[in-house]
Amino acid sequence: MSSELVIVYHRQPYEEVEENGKIVLRENKSPNGIVPTLKGFFGRVTHGAWVAWKLADDIENPDFEQKIEIDDAYGKYSVSRLPLSAEQVRDFYHITSKEAFWPILHSFKEQYNYDPVDWKNFRDVNRRFAEAAAAEAAHGALVWVHDYNLWLVPGYLRQMRPDVKIAFFHHTPFPPADIFNVLPWRKEIIKSLLACDDVGFHIPRYAANFVSVARSLFDIDVTAEERVPDKWIAEGTALTERSVPTEISFEDQTISVSVCPVGVDTDFIDARARTPEVEASVAEIRSELGDEKLILSVGRTDYTKGGVEQLESFARVMEDNPDLRGKLRLMHVSVSANRNMAAYEAIQNEIEQTAGRINGTYGTFDWQPVTLISRAIPFAELVAYYRAADVAWITPLVDGMNLVCKEFVASRVDGDGVLVLSEFAGAAVAMGDAIIANPFSHKALDHSLLEAINMPEEERRSRMERLRQVVDADAVRHWRPGTLELPKASTFNSAA
Repeated sequence: MSSELVIVYHRQPYEEVEENGKIVLRENKSPNGIVPTLKGFFGRVTHGAWVAWKLADDIENPDFEQKIEIDDAYGKYSVSRLPLSAEQVRDFYHITSKEAFWPILHSFKEQYNYDPVDWKNFRDVNRRFAEAAAAEAAHGALVWVHDYNLWLVPGYLRQMRPDVKIAFFHHTPFPPADIFNVLPWRKEIIKSLLACDDVGFHIPRYAANFVSVARSLFDIDVTAEERVPDKWIAEGTALTERSVPTEISFEDQTISVSVCPVGVDTDFIDARARTPEVEASVAEIRSELGDEKLILSVGRTDYTKGGVEQLESFARVMEDNPDLRGKLRLMHVSVSANRNMAAYEAIQNEIEQTAGRINGTYGTFDWQPVTLISRAIPFAELVAYYRAADVAWITPLVDGMNLVCKEFVASRVDGDGVLVLSEFAGAAVAMGDAIIANPFSHKALDHSLLEAINMPEEERRSRMERLRQVVDADAVRHWRPGTLELPKASTFNSAA
Protein backbone atom coordinates (compact mmCIF):
# COMPACT_ATOMS: atom_id res chain seq x y z
CA MET A 1 0.00 0.00 0.00
CA SER A 2 1.39 3.38 -0.99
CA SER A 3 1.65 6.09 1.63
CA GLU A 4 0.61 9.73 1.58
CA LEU A 5 3.22 10.55 4.24
CA VAL A 6 6.74 9.09 4.16
CA ILE A 7 9.14 9.89 7.01
CA VAL A 8 12.82 9.33 6.29
CA TYR A 9 15.03 9.08 9.37
CA HIS A 10 18.09 6.94 10.07
CA ARG A 11 16.69 5.23 13.18
CA GLN A 12 13.87 2.70 13.31
CA PRO A 13 10.65 3.88 15.01
CA TYR A 14 10.91 1.46 17.94
CA GLU A 15 13.42 -0.38 20.07
CA GLU A 16 14.28 -3.98 19.20
CA VAL A 17 14.73 -6.17 22.28
CA GLU A 18 15.14 -9.89 22.75
CA GLU A 19 12.54 -11.68 24.86
CA ASN A 20 12.60 -15.47 25.28
CA GLY A 21 14.90 -15.81 22.31
CA LYS A 22 12.71 -13.71 20.02
CA ILE A 23 13.11 -10.13 18.81
CA VAL A 24 10.15 -7.95 19.79
CA LEU A 25 9.43 -4.31 19.02
CA ARG A 26 9.02 -2.01 22.00
CA GLU A 27 8.00 1.63 22.22
CA ASN A 28 10.70 4.17 22.99
CA LYS A 29 10.95 4.93 26.70
CA SER A 30 10.84 8.73 26.46
CA PRO A 31 7.83 10.52 24.95
CA ASN A 32 9.89 13.51 23.81
CA GLY A 33 12.49 12.12 21.45
CA ILE A 34 12.31 12.60 17.73
CA VAL A 35 10.94 9.08 17.15
CA PRO A 36 7.65 9.28 19.13
CA THR A 37 7.20 12.86 17.94
CA LEU A 38 7.35 11.82 14.29
CA LYS A 39 5.19 8.75 14.79
CA GLY A 40 2.47 11.04 16.08
CA PHE A 41 1.93 12.29 12.52
CA PHE A 42 0.86 8.83 11.30
CA GLY A 43 -2.42 9.19 13.14
CA ARG A 44 -3.35 12.04 10.80
CA VAL A 45 -3.14 10.03 7.55
CA THR A 46 -4.68 6.81 6.29
CA HIS A 47 -1.32 5.13 5.81
CA GLY A 48 2.22 6.28 6.39
CA ALA A 49 5.68 4.89 5.85
CA TRP A 50 8.98 5.13 7.71
CA VAL A 51 12.37 4.54 6.08
CA ALA A 52 15.34 3.61 8.30
CA TRP A 53 18.41 1.39 8.29
CA LYS A 54 18.99 -1.93 10.05
CA LEU A 55 22.28 -3.70 10.60
CA ALA A 56 22.80 -6.82 8.45
CA ASP A 57 25.63 -9.33 8.20
CA ASP A 58 24.82 -9.86 4.52
CA ILE A 59 23.16 -6.86 2.91
CA GLU A 60 22.19 -8.89 -0.16
CA ASN A 61 20.45 -11.55 1.92
CA PRO A 62 19.53 -10.00 5.29
CA ASP A 63 18.07 -12.26 7.95
CA PHE A 64 15.04 -9.99 8.49
CA GLU A 65 12.03 -8.71 6.58
CA GLN A 66 12.98 -5.53 4.77
CA LYS A 67 9.44 -4.18 5.01
CA ILE A 68 7.01 -4.70 7.86
CA GLU A 69 3.54 -3.33 8.57
CA ILE A 70 2.75 -1.73 11.93
CA ASP A 71 -0.66 -0.99 13.42
CA ASP A 72 -0.27 0.60 16.84
CA ALA A 73 -1.48 3.52 18.93
CA TYR A 74 0.15 5.92 16.47
CA GLY A 75 -1.69 4.63 13.38
CA LYS A 76 -1.06 2.31 10.45
CA TYR A 77 2.31 2.56 8.78
CA SER A 78 4.97 0.48 7.09
CA VAL A 79 8.65 0.42 7.98
CA SER A 80 11.19 -0.05 5.21
CA ARG A 81 14.42 -1.30 6.79
CA LEU A 82 17.47 -0.82 4.62
CA PRO A 83 20.09 -3.50 5.30
CA LEU A 84 23.48 -1.88 5.96
CA SER A 85 26.70 -3.61 6.91
CA ALA A 86 28.62 -2.65 10.02
CA GLU A 87 31.27 -1.04 7.80
CA GLN A 88 28.68 1.00 5.90
CA VAL A 89 27.18 2.24 9.18
CA ARG A 90 30.61 3.08 10.54
CA ASP A 91 31.51 5.12 7.46
CA PHE A 92 28.09 6.72 6.98
CA TYR A 93 27.25 7.53 10.59
CA HIS A 94 30.24 7.38 12.93
CA ILE A 95 32.79 8.86 10.53
CA THR A 96 31.11 11.05 7.92
CA SER A 97 28.21 12.26 10.06
CA LYS A 98 29.89 12.48 13.45
CA GLU A 99 33.53 13.26 12.63
CA ALA A 100 33.03 15.51 9.59
CA PHE A 101 29.51 17.01 9.71
CA TRP A 102 28.80 17.24 13.46
CA PRO A 103 31.75 19.48 14.39
CA ILE A 104 31.11 21.81 11.46
CA LEU A 105 27.40 22.12 12.24
CA HIS A 106 28.34 23.10 15.79
CA SER A 107 31.19 25.40 14.67
CA PHE A 108 33.95 23.27 16.20
CA LYS A 109 36.36 23.36 13.26
CA GLU A 110 39.18 22.03 15.44
CA GLN A 111 37.25 18.75 15.82
CA TYR A 112 36.65 18.35 12.07
CA ASN A 113 38.15 15.24 10.47
CA TYR A 114 38.00 15.03 6.68
CA ASP A 115 40.60 12.37 5.89
CA PRO A 116 38.72 9.13 6.70
CA VAL A 117 35.46 10.09 4.98
CA ASP A 118 34.22 7.65 2.34
CA TRP A 119 32.04 10.00 0.31
CA LYS A 120 31.03 7.31 -2.15
CA ASN A 121 29.55 5.28 0.70
CA PHE A 122 27.66 8.32 2.01
CA ARG A 123 26.22 8.89 -1.45
CA ASP A 124 25.27 5.23 -1.83
CA VAL A 125 23.50 5.09 1.54
CA ASN A 126 21.59 8.31 0.85
CA ARG A 127 20.60 7.04 -2.59
CA ARG A 128 19.19 3.86 -1.04
CA PHE A 129 17.13 5.91 1.41
CA ALA A 130 15.80 7.94 -1.52
CA GLU A 131 14.95 4.79 -3.50
CA ALA A 132 13.04 3.36 -0.55
CA ALA A 133 11.12 6.61 -0.06
CA ALA A 134 10.31 6.76 -3.77
CA ALA A 135 8.96 3.22 -3.65
CA GLU A 136 6.71 3.98 -0.67
CA ALA A 137 5.26 7.35 -1.69
CA ALA A 138 1.86 7.67 -3.31
CA HIS A 139 1.51 10.11 -6.20
CA GLY A 140 1.86 13.63 -4.81
CA ALA A 141 2.78 12.37 -1.34
CA LEU A 142 4.72 14.33 1.25
CA VAL A 143 8.18 12.94 1.96
CA TRP A 144 9.63 14.39 5.17
CA VAL A 145 13.40 13.88 5.48
CA HIS A 146 15.17 14.40 8.80
CA ASP A 147 18.62 15.60 9.66
CA TYR A 148 22.08 16.01 8.24
CA ASN A 149 22.84 12.27 7.86
CA LEU A 150 20.44 12.34 4.92
CA TRP A 151 21.45 15.59 3.21
CA LEU A 152 21.64 13.99 -0.24
CA VAL A 153 18.25 12.26 -0.14
CA PRO A 154 16.21 15.22 -1.51
CA GLY A 155 18.39 15.57 -4.60
CA TYR A 156 18.15 11.88 -5.50
CA LEU A 157 14.45 11.75 -4.65
CA ARG A 158 13.57 14.75 -6.82
CA GLN A 159 15.12 12.98 -9.82
CA MET A 160 13.21 9.78 -9.10
CA ARG A 161 9.86 11.28 -8.13
CA PRO A 162 9.30 14.84 -9.37
CA ASP A 163 5.62 14.56 -8.32
CA VAL A 164 6.19 14.36 -4.55
CA LYS A 165 6.48 17.20 -2.07
CA ILE A 166 9.77 17.13 -0.15
CA ALA A 167 10.32 18.69 3.28
CA PHE A 168 13.59 18.58 5.17
CA PHE A 169 14.12 19.40 8.84
CA HIS A 170 17.44 20.13 10.53
CA HIS A 171 17.57 19.05 14.17
CA THR A 172 21.01 20.59 14.68
CA PRO A 173 22.32 24.14 14.42
CA PHE A 174 23.16 25.37 10.94
CA PRO A 175 26.41 27.38 10.84
CA PRO A 176 27.34 30.49 8.84
CA ALA A 177 29.03 30.23 5.44
CA ASP A 178 32.59 30.66 6.70
CA ILE A 179 32.11 27.54 8.84
CA PHE A 180 29.89 25.39 6.59
CA ASN A 181 32.04 25.96 3.54
CA VAL A 182 34.90 24.11 5.19
CA LEU A 183 33.12 21.00 3.89
CA PRO A 184 34.54 20.02 0.48
CA TRP A 185 31.12 18.58 -0.53
CA ARG A 186 29.29 21.83 0.25
CA LYS A 187 27.87 22.44 -3.23
CA GLU A 188 26.56 18.90 -3.58
CA ILE A 189 24.89 19.09 -0.17
CA ILE A 190 23.26 22.47 -0.68
CA LYS A 191 22.11 21.67 -4.20
CA SER A 192 20.36 18.60 -2.83
CA LEU A 193 18.60 20.70 -0.18
CA LEU A 194 17.54 23.14 -2.87
CA ALA A 195 15.55 20.29 -4.42
CA CYS A 196 13.17 20.51 -1.44
CA ASP A 197 9.86 22.32 -1.33
CA ASP A 198 10.54 23.32 2.26
CA VAL A 199 13.70 23.36 4.41
CA GLY A 200 12.98 23.74 8.10
CA PHE A 201 14.97 24.86 11.15
CA HIS A 202 14.50 25.35 14.88
CA ILE A 203 15.17 29.10 15.02
CA PRO A 204 15.54 32.08 12.64
CA ARG A 205 19.35 32.24 13.01
CA TYR A 206 19.80 28.76 11.51
CA ALA A 207 17.42 29.57 8.64
CA ALA A 208 19.31 32.79 7.90
CA ASN A 209 22.62 30.94 7.98
CA PHE A 210 21.32 28.36 5.50
CA VAL A 211 20.26 31.05 3.05
CA SER A 212 23.62 32.76 3.45
CA VAL A 213 25.43 29.51 2.65
CA ALA A 214 23.21 28.85 -0.37
CA ARG A 215 23.83 32.36 -1.72
CA SER A 216 27.58 31.89 -1.31
CA LEU A 217 27.49 28.83 -3.55
CA PHE A 218 24.70 29.44 -6.10
CA ASP A 219 22.73 32.24 -7.75
CA ILE A 220 19.89 32.39 -5.24
CA ASP A 221 17.18 35.03 -5.07
CA VAL A 222 15.52 35.81 -1.75
CA THR A 223 11.89 36.28 -2.76
CA ALA A 224 10.37 36.80 0.70
CA GLU A 225 11.70 38.00 4.03
CA GLU A 226 9.83 38.63 7.26
CA ARG A 227 10.38 40.27 10.59
CA VAL A 228 10.99 37.65 13.28
CA PRO A 229 8.00 37.35 15.65
CA ASP A 230 8.52 38.82 19.11
CA LYS A 231 8.17 35.36 20.68
CA TRP A 232 11.56 34.42 19.15
CA ILE A 233 13.38 37.56 20.24
CA ALA A 234 14.96 37.31 23.68
CA GLU A 235 17.09 40.35 24.34
CA GLY A 236 20.66 39.59 25.37
CA THR A 237 20.86 36.17 23.74
CA ALA A 238 23.51 35.36 21.16
CA LEU A 239 21.19 33.65 18.64
CA THR A 240 18.48 36.28 18.28
CA GLU A 241 17.66 37.48 14.73
CA ARG A 242 15.45 40.42 13.77
CA SER A 243 14.47 39.33 10.26
CA VAL A 244 14.65 36.06 8.36
CA PRO A 245 14.32 34.94 4.70
CA THR A 246 11.23 32.79 4.28
CA GLU A 247 11.36 32.00 0.55
CA ILE A 248 14.12 31.64 -2.01
CA SER A 249 14.23 30.69 -5.68
CA PHE A 250 16.77 28.59 -7.54
CA GLU A 251 16.63 27.38 -11.15
CA ASP A 252 12.91 28.14 -11.49
CA GLN A 253 12.06 26.36 -8.24
CA THR A 254 10.67 28.09 -5.17
CA ILE A 255 11.84 26.81 -1.80
CA SER A 256 10.21 27.78 1.48
CA VAL A 257 12.58 28.33 4.40
CA SER A 258 10.61 27.71 7.57
CA VAL A 259 11.14 28.08 11.30
CA CYS A 260 9.28 25.68 13.58
CA PRO A 261 11.03 24.79 16.84
CA VAL A 262 10.54 21.29 18.20
CA GLY A 263 8.83 21.19 21.57
CA VAL A 264 7.91 18.58 24.15
CA ASP A 265 4.67 16.76 24.94
CA THR A 266 3.58 19.15 27.68
CA ASP A 267 0.30 17.33 28.35
CA PHE A 268 2.08 14.02 28.90
CA ILE A 269 4.75 15.56 31.14
CA ASP A 270 2.21 17.54 33.15
CA ALA A 271 0.14 14.43 33.79
CA ARG A 272 3.21 12.37 34.69
CA ALA A 273 4.48 15.05 37.07
CA ARG A 274 1.21 14.92 39.03
CA THR A 275 1.08 11.14 39.53
CA PRO A 276 1.19 9.80 43.12
CA GLU A 277 4.37 7.86 42.23
CA VAL A 278 6.22 11.02 41.15
CA GLU A 279 4.86 12.97 44.13
CA ALA A 280 6.19 10.26 46.45
CA SER A 281 9.58 10.25 44.71
CA VAL A 282 9.83 14.04 45.00
CA ALA A 283 9.08 13.90 48.72
CA GLU A 284 11.70 11.19 49.19
CA ILE A 285 14.37 13.15 47.27
CA ARG A 286 13.65 16.35 49.21
CA SER A 287 13.69 14.49 52.51
CA GLU A 288 17.10 13.01 51.72
CA LEU A 289 18.44 16.45 50.72
CA GLY A 290 17.25 18.15 53.87
CA ASP A 291 18.25 21.83 53.69
CA GLU A 292 20.59 21.31 50.73
CA LYS A 293 19.69 22.81 47.37
CA LEU A 294 19.70 20.48 44.36
CA ILE A 295 21.28 21.68 41.12
CA LEU A 296 20.35 19.43 38.19
CA SER A 297 22.27 19.17 34.92
CA VAL A 298 21.18 16.71 32.22
CA GLY A 299 22.83 16.17 28.84
CA ARG A 300 24.77 13.86 26.55
CA THR A 301 28.49 13.23 26.67
CA ASP A 302 29.60 15.45 23.82
CA TYR A 303 32.12 18.27 23.41
CA THR A 304 29.21 20.55 22.37
CA LYS A 305 27.41 20.11 25.70
CA GLY A 306 29.95 21.87 27.92
CA GLY A 307 29.92 19.25 30.68
CA VAL A 308 33.52 19.76 31.73
CA GLU A 309 33.19 23.55 31.63
CA GLN A 310 30.13 23.36 33.85
CA LEU A 311 31.83 21.12 36.42
CA GLU A 312 34.81 23.46 36.52
CA SER A 313 32.41 26.35 37.13
CA PHE A 314 30.88 24.46 40.05
CA ALA A 315 34.38 23.92 41.46
CA ARG A 316 35.07 27.65 41.27
CA VAL A 317 31.80 28.41 43.06
CA MET A 318 32.79 25.98 45.82
CA GLU A 319 36.24 27.54 46.09
CA ASP A 320 35.05 31.15 46.11
CA ASN A 321 32.04 30.58 48.40
CA PRO A 322 33.06 28.30 51.26
CA ASP A 323 29.78 29.10 53.05
CA LEU A 324 27.97 27.09 50.33
CA ARG A 325 29.88 23.88 51.03
CA GLY A 326 27.49 21.34 52.45
CA LYS A 327 24.52 23.38 51.21
CA LEU A 328 24.53 22.55 47.48
CA ARG A 329 24.54 19.31 45.58
CA LEU A 330 25.06 19.04 41.83
CA MET A 331 23.45 16.05 40.12
CA HIS A 332 25.28 15.87 36.79
CA VAL A 333 23.75 13.44 34.29
CA SER A 334 25.98 12.85 31.26
CA VAL A 335 24.93 9.95 29.05
CA SER A 336 27.16 8.76 26.23
CA ALA A 337 25.40 8.43 22.88
CA ASN A 338 28.50 7.26 20.97
CA ARG A 339 30.44 4.88 23.17
CA ASN A 340 32.52 3.58 20.27
CA MET A 341 34.05 6.94 19.39
CA ALA A 342 37.38 7.97 20.91
CA ALA A 343 36.47 11.67 21.13
CA TYR A 344 33.45 10.97 23.32
CA GLU A 345 35.33 8.48 25.48
CA ALA A 346 37.94 11.17 26.20
CA ILE A 347 35.23 13.64 27.24
CA GLN A 348 33.59 11.08 29.51
CA ASN A 349 36.94 10.40 31.16
CA GLU A 350 37.52 14.13 31.69
CA ILE A 351 34.05 14.55 33.19
CA GLU A 352 34.67 11.67 35.60
CA GLN A 353 38.08 13.02 36.58
CA THR A 354 36.75 16.54 37.15
CA ALA A 355 33.82 15.32 39.24
CA GLY A 356 36.18 13.11 41.26
CA ARG A 357 38.54 16.02 41.87
CA ILE A 358 35.69 18.22 43.12
CA ASN A 359 34.45 15.53 45.49
CA GLY A 360 37.97 14.84 46.70
CA THR A 361 38.69 18.52 47.31
CA TYR A 362 35.45 19.69 48.87
CA GLY A 363 33.57 16.59 49.95
CA THR A 364 33.25 15.27 53.48
CA PHE A 365 32.21 11.97 55.03
CA ASP A 366 28.61 13.21 55.13
CA TRP A 367 28.47 15.30 51.96
CA GLN A 368 29.55 14.82 48.35
CA PRO A 369 29.10 17.95 46.20
CA VAL A 370 28.75 16.13 42.85
CA THR A 371 26.67 13.08 42.02
CA LEU A 372 27.72 11.91 38.55
CA ILE A 373 25.35 9.66 36.61
CA SER A 374 26.47 8.20 33.29
CA ARG A 375 23.42 6.10 32.47
CA ALA A 376 20.07 7.00 30.98
CA ILE A 377 17.50 7.72 33.68
CA PRO A 378 13.94 6.36 33.16
CA PHE A 379 11.67 9.24 32.24
CA ALA A 380 9.36 8.94 35.26
CA GLU A 381 12.38 9.08 37.55
CA LEU A 382 13.78 12.04 35.63
CA VAL A 383 10.50 13.96 36.01
CA ALA A 384 10.74 13.45 39.77
CA TYR A 385 14.22 14.99 39.77
CA TYR A 386 13.01 17.86 37.60
CA ARG A 387 10.32 18.55 40.20
CA ALA A 388 12.63 18.17 43.18
CA ALA A 389 15.46 20.34 41.82
CA ASP A 390 15.89 23.92 42.94
CA VAL A 391 17.79 24.80 39.75
CA ALA A 392 18.13 23.25 36.30
CA TRP A 393 21.59 24.27 35.06
CA ILE A 394 21.55 23.70 31.28
CA THR A 395 24.63 25.31 29.74
CA PRO A 396 25.72 23.68 26.45
CA LEU A 397 28.40 25.41 24.41
CA VAL A 398 26.21 24.90 21.32
CA ASP A 399 22.84 23.18 20.98
CA GLY A 400 20.37 23.10 18.12
CA MET A 401 17.37 23.36 20.45
CA ASN A 402 17.66 21.51 23.81
CA LEU A 403 14.56 19.74 25.04
CA VAL A 404 15.85 19.13 28.58
CA CYS A 405 15.15 22.74 29.55
CA LYS A 406 11.62 22.42 28.17
CA GLU A 407 11.05 19.13 30.00
CA PHE A 408 12.15 20.77 33.24
CA VAL A 409 9.73 23.68 32.80
CA ALA A 410 6.85 21.39 31.77
CA SER A 411 7.49 19.26 34.87
CA ARG A 412 7.23 22.20 37.27
CA VAL A 413 3.53 21.88 38.00
CA ASP A 414 4.31 23.45 41.39
CA GLY A 415 5.24 26.70 39.63
CA ASP A 416 8.63 26.92 41.32
CA GLY A 417 12.25 26.32 40.30
CA VAL A 418 14.84 28.26 38.36
CA LEU A 419 16.15 27.55 34.86
CA VAL A 420 19.68 28.59 33.93
CA LEU A 421 20.09 28.30 30.16
CA SER A 422 23.00 28.83 27.80
CA GLU A 423 22.45 31.64 25.32
CA PHE A 424 23.92 29.31 22.68
CA ALA A 425 21.05 26.81 22.95
CA GLY A 426 18.38 27.35 20.32
CA ALA A 427 15.68 27.30 23.01
CA ALA A 428 17.12 30.48 24.56
CA VAL A 429 15.65 32.77 21.87
CA ALA A 430 12.16 32.05 23.24
CA MET A 431 13.02 31.51 26.92
CA GLY A 432 14.29 34.89 28.02
CA ASP A 433 12.78 34.41 31.49
CA ALA A 434 15.46 31.85 32.24
CA ILE A 435 18.74 33.13 33.66
CA ILE A 436 20.67 33.40 30.40
CA ALA A 437 24.30 32.33 30.79
CA ASN A 438 27.39 32.54 28.59
CA PRO A 439 29.25 29.22 29.04
CA PHE A 440 32.38 30.69 27.45
CA SER A 441 32.76 33.20 30.28
CA HIS A 442 33.92 31.90 33.66
CA LYS A 443 32.51 34.91 35.46
CA ALA A 444 29.12 34.75 33.69
CA LEU A 445 28.73 31.00 34.17
CA ASP A 446 29.65 31.12 37.86
CA HIS A 447 27.38 34.11 38.45
CA SER A 448 24.43 32.39 36.77
CA LEU A 449 24.46 29.62 39.37
CA LEU A 450 24.81 32.01 42.28
CA GLU A 451 21.96 34.15 40.96
CA ALA A 452 19.76 31.07 40.57
CA ILE A 453 20.27 29.71 44.08
CA ASN A 454 19.70 33.13 45.64
CA MET A 455 16.61 34.10 43.63
CA PRO A 456 13.63 35.10 45.82
CA GLU A 457 10.52 32.91 45.62
CA GLU A 458 8.31 35.61 44.12
CA GLU A 459 10.71 36.12 41.22
CA ARG A 460 11.15 32.36 40.76
CA ARG A 461 7.43 31.83 40.43
CA SER A 462 6.92 34.82 38.16
CA ARG A 463 9.62 33.66 35.75
CA MET A 464 8.42 30.06 35.83
CA GLU A 465 4.85 31.06 35.01
CA ARG A 466 6.00 32.85 31.87
CA LEU A 467 8.36 30.01 30.91
CA ARG A 468 5.55 27.48 31.19
CA GLN A 469 3.44 29.60 28.84
CA VAL A 470 6.29 29.68 26.30
CA VAL A 471 6.93 25.94 26.49
CA ASP A 472 3.25 25.14 26.10
CA ALA A 473 2.92 27.51 23.13
CA ASP A 474 5.76 25.65 21.38
CA ALA A 475 4.60 22.18 22.50
CA VAL A 476 5.16 19.32 20.12
CA ARG A 477 1.49 19.30 19.11
CA HIS A 478 2.18 22.53 17.20
CA TRP A 479 5.13 21.15 15.24
CA ARG A 480 4.70 20.62 11.50
CA PRO A 481 6.64 19.93 8.27
CA GLY A 482 7.40 23.56 7.58
CA THR A 483 4.95 25.37 5.32
CA LEU A 484 3.68 22.13 3.80
CA GLU A 485 0.29 20.80 4.84
CA LEU A 486 -0.08 17.18 5.86
CA PRO A 487 -1.78 15.36 2.98
CA LYS A 488 -5.46 14.48 3.07
CA ALA A 489 -5.86 10.78 2.40
CA SER A 490 -8.94 11.18 0.21
CA THR A 491 -6.99 13.16 -2.38
CA PHE A 492 -4.57 10.31 -3.12
CA ASN A 493 -4.73 7.49 -5.52
CA SER A 494 -3.25 4.21 -4.31
CA ALA A 495 -0.65 3.83 -7.04
CA ALA A 496 2.78 5.36 -6.65
